[in-house]
Amino acid sequence: MIPSESAATWRSRTSLLATILMIVGFLLTGISWWFLLISAVGAFGPGILRELGWLDDKDEFQLQAIYRAGYHAYIAAGLMAFVLVAYIRSGERQIDHPQELATLFLITLCFTWFLSSLIGYWGPQKGAFRILLTFGSLWLGFAVLSNIGNEWRGWTPLLLHPLLSLPFFAAAWLALVRPKITAGLLFLAAAFFFQFFGMFQRDNLSIINQGVTFILFLGPLLACGLALLAMKKSEPTDE
Repeated sequence: MIPSESAATWRSRTSLLATILMIVGFLLTGISWWFLLISAVGAFGPGILRELGWLDDKDEFQLQAIYRAGYHAYIAAGLMAFVLVAYIRSGERQIDHPQELATLFLITLCFTWFLSSLIGYWGPQKGAFRILLTFGSLWLGFAVLSNIGNEWRGWTPLLLHPLLSLPFFAAAWLALVRPKITAGLLFLAAAFFFQFFGMFQRDNLSIINQGVTFILFLGPLLACGLALLAMKKSEPTDE
């Protein structure tokens, strides 16, 4: 067991090593997807060592946050499983590329845990602010890169598509001053984008791919909205 006085050092080393393993494993999938197991070691190895009592690099608050995140990931993946079973068994269903179901569950599990653990560390308001700001920036970059170079389709898409990131930036600022109002607006934004993109209604895309888009684009909005809505009145705010 790691001595408690060196916990901070080991915590940073463990996080760095785990991150490196996850990135290296993912990059090596271009050679063989078996290298994804290296990412699995980075993602789940530290947790296994903690449960075995061989790694003591987190304090009680941090452990509570990651355990709560794990429970949230269990709920999200469990709901996903029930929905898919009900969908597949309720009629004649055609699932394109069924092998991608594993990818969908992996993204659901890891993405939920990641968002929940960040909100647990930072608190609902700061967590929502930073998460929305980060994903807003990512989607802004994606929208710009998707409309330049070989993807150039004119000035109108280049100017309009980046506007989809505006709800992230606006909600990030509002979360610090009006958390409950922000929660409602995030749910409304998620509903609007769900309808705008025609999610789970498009025949030209696999339902699995549409599920991945739903998680990666609407996931941050819904997660931050739920965190802000669940804030207790006794919790300090950043107003």
